[in-house]
Amino acid sequence: MRRLAAVILFLATCVAAAGQAPHPKFFDDDPLIAEPSPLPVTGVASRKLSDYFDILWHLLATPGEKQRAGAWIAAQGVNTLGDPMEGAWWERRHYWRHMTPAELARGPERGAPPATDGPWTVVSAKTEGVTPGFVILDRHRRRYFVKFDPATNPEMATGADQISLKIFHALGYHVPDNYLISFDPEILALGEDVTVEDRLGRKRAMTRRDLFEILEQVHRGPDGRYRATASLAVPGKPLGPYRYFGTRSDDPNDVVPHEHRRDLRGMRLAAAWVKHDDSRAINTFDSLTDGPSGPYVKHYQLDFGSTLGSASYKPDSPRAGGEYLFGWKQAGVQLLTLGLAVPGWARADYPDIPAVGRFESRRFRPDQWVPEYPNPAFLNSLPDDDFWMAKQIVNLRDEEIRTIVATARYSDPRAAEWIAACLIERRDKIGRAAFAKVLPIDRFEIAGGRLAWQDLAANAGLAAPLEIRVRWFAYDNQRDASEPIAGTESPQLPPMPESGYVMAQLESPARPRQVVRVYVRNRAGETVVVGVDRTW
Repeated sequence: MRRLAAVILFLATCVAAAGQAPHPKFFDDDPLIAEPSPLPVTGVASRKLSDYFDILWHLLATPGEKQRAGAWIAAQGVNTLGDPMEGAWWERRHYWRHMTPAELARGPERGAPPATDGPWTVVSAKTEGVTPGFVILDRHRRRYFVKFDPATNPEMATGADQISLKIFHALGYHVPDNYLISFDPEILALGEDVTVEDRLGRKRAMTRRDLFEILEQVHRGPDGRYRATASLAVPGKPLGPYRYFGTRSDDPNDVVPHEHRRDLRGMRLAAAWVKHDDSRAINTFDSLTDGPSGPYVKHYQLDFGSTLGSASYKPDSPRAGGEYLFGWKQAGVQLLTLGLAVPGWARADYPDIPAVGRFESRRFRPDQWVPEYPNPAFLNSLPDDDFWMAKQIVNLRDEEIRTIVATARYSDPRAAEWIAACLIERRDKIGRAAFAKVLPIDRFEIAGGRLAWQDLAANAGLAAPLEIRVRWFAYDNQRDASEPIAGTESPQLPPMPESGYVMAQLESPARPRQVVRVYVRNRAGETVVVGVDRTW
């Protein structure tokens, strides 16, 4: 017994010592720009989600780990600079690698629109529901999902899809190749053994009449042609949608709970910008894709036809973005006031432009915007998550936004003018709201022996330049401890150890609680910024 007790005491001492052992804050390869090469994925399963169950689950008992006051859960899946790493979820694009107007207008387009020198063979179709459409193969056997505008609002859904998809692409998200097409119905050919479901869910062979009944529900131009979106099938094996909480148990690379991913938390502001109130699991997509070490799961955002005031099959509800589909508080207000309380979203004015739907900027409040129902990742968003997205949104300048809007090819110039003007004003409101919560300084670098940065709010004309004061600290990377260096209160680098770190603490007298700490490493005479921490 004494021997057993001694062993237990020894092991307990080892565990305690291990818990207290110093460990570095930064490693030699920091900051990591890209995720490590993904592990090969085998045995991953496709899945479907019930849209109705998803709505009820999120409205009545929103899943996922939630933020708690006083014990905030910081974003995960980020490098030491606070940015997500490139990989299966996201890539560094316009903010880090400036895209030309042609690149912004092109978007993801890695392939080509359907070839018009041969028939488009319809291989499946959706004849019922609010968004009829079909799937085609062109003569090259490329698969496209064809979606239309509602008869009442020509160009609304297809235009919104083009614009929002290219915005999300510029913001770094993986999206499919969607092409704006115009076609004569004579190019359509019915494939063999194609079936459709009737209203009772019974399958039967599809006829050409079924095909033209689909076309009767959507807008047809005066020239007899149909305008549509042709979405090229995402490469790889379809796995169905992902959720905004938890992880995939069959994906060894999916280790960060989705509700804590910065690229999903920060997406709240991107969705608010383009009024993507349909930002939920059903509009996501996982694909088993070939990678350098074998197949891995790549994550996509899909279906942007329900943005910019469009609900795909009709103009969006005036309530969209202003309130959840259901909330106890909003229901209680209406009950107590007998329905006489008029919410702010109900006072919004919309233009009489069929291609626009219900999209405006005057009533837009970034911090109050919500999707159709609670999104676990959006609910967990913190000021540094918002800053990360806002710096990308604000980086899209007026002419770049107009370039993207022009790709919608609206026949009414008022539609392009309205949407571009609203996007610009909504962008500025997002910048002002997010940049007020943390010091809006970024793009840190060492230049000429000095720490340099940019004031993003001032650069965008959203605020006056902030006075920034700098204090330098010697930094012990092993102990995560710092000591002030006397007489170093300027951007000039202090004397650096031959191999080691210093830390700059940046503050503004106008915002005493907001602090940015920038960590600089010297190695073999090369000084680089390796880390950034923000507090508020």
